[in-house]
Amino acid sequence: MGTFRKIVSYKTGKVSWQIDYLDPDGKRIRKNFKKQKGAKAHLAKYENDINNGDYVDPQKYRKATLKDLIEKYEENYSHQAGYSTSKKYLIDFIKGYFGENKPLFNIRYVDLETFRNRLKQTPTKHKKDRADASVNRCMACIRHMLGKSVEWEMIKQNPLEMGQSLMFKENNERLRYLSEDEINKLLAECSRQVIKLPSKKSRTKSVKRADVDYLRNIVECAINSGMRKEEVLSLKWKQIRDGLIYLDKTKGKKKRQVPINKTLAQLFGTVRKKQGLTSEYVFVYQGKRIKDVKTAYNAALKRAGILDANFHTLRHTFASHFVMRGGSLKALQEMLGHSNIKTTMRYAHLSQEHKKEAVKLLDGLTTSNSMSFYVTNSDKSGLLQNT
Repeated sequence: MGTFRKIVSYKTGKVSWQIDYLDPDGKRIRKNFKKQKGAKAHLAKYENDINNGDYVDPQKYRKATLKDLIEKYEENYSHQAGYSTSKKYLIDFIKGYFGENKPLFNIRYVDLETFRNRLKQTPTKHKKDRADASVNRCMACIRHMLGKSVEWEMIKQNPLEMGQSLMFKENNERLRYLSEDEINKLLAECSRQVIKLPSKKSRTKSVKRADVDYLRNIVECAINSGMRKEEVLSLKWKQIRDGLIYLDKTKGKKKRQVPINKTLAQLFGTVRKKQGLTSEYVFVYQGKRIKDVKTAYNAALKRAGILDANFHTLRHTFASHFVMRGGSLKALQEMLGHSNIKTTMRYAHLSQEHKKEAVKLLDGLTTSNSMSFYVTNSDKSGLLQNT
């Protein structure tokens, strides 16, 4: 396929070794090497790649930049749920670190490992330590983008495949859920009419809120259904029928149905009676759909003195109390929409703990009076004659 020859400089007398071959497109390639061993190895690799169909033009992947990948990625995936609210910010962070003009072939495994470690050390915008899960979401985004760049023939190989996984092991064993006492406190603060706010003239001032029911209704719905925040806030009346909530747009892109218990049915009835037919959405504020409740929810948590509980904690609260009250893990998996039972098994230990408490109800069943009854009747049959 190629030729290999020795070259001696007529000026200096130095010896070099040259390989000469044609690439698959017919382009002539010549390369000089100082050592014979290097020349032979390069030519052998070329011939092996040609025979195996693995040959790649070295110039083919030198043009694509991170900017090119981001534009192509946005073109194909900007329709994803959560792209504009989550993934877009991850991509902006990646672009800010590497630079949009960074050639893709220059992004190495060590660069990605360094990026991960620096991201972990960078505090959040709220000046808090960045969680492993937060770093993993960003690394998952990079992995998907680089994987697509291989499919789109922008790079030959995903550099993340050159070493071990750069994902941190997340600790999902501890699940924060609200106790019954915390639930009552939170609901009370969600519906509190008069609250105290900081004031310039005095330390605090009392403010009466016009509509205090909307937040309590949303929180109560989440606790009784286990739905995610967006599923609750985007809930429409047409999704509620036959004692079920029909969810079409879910995180896992799979339709699911959530049973409506008595508490939730009463809640929907109260909201519908007050709201009438003014909106297609169940939860509204001043006639408009509610897009987020983060500020109001966090304020209610603070007034209630509840720590370490974001809105997703309400989903864990539903699941935890469901299991602790005897609900099956299979039913819970279906209601939460988990594609893998392993995700639902995080709540299994709660069932075991309450089984241990429940079995204590049998303490004393085979002792004291029950045992004396057994001995008396056994003695009549002559089984204890020698005692």
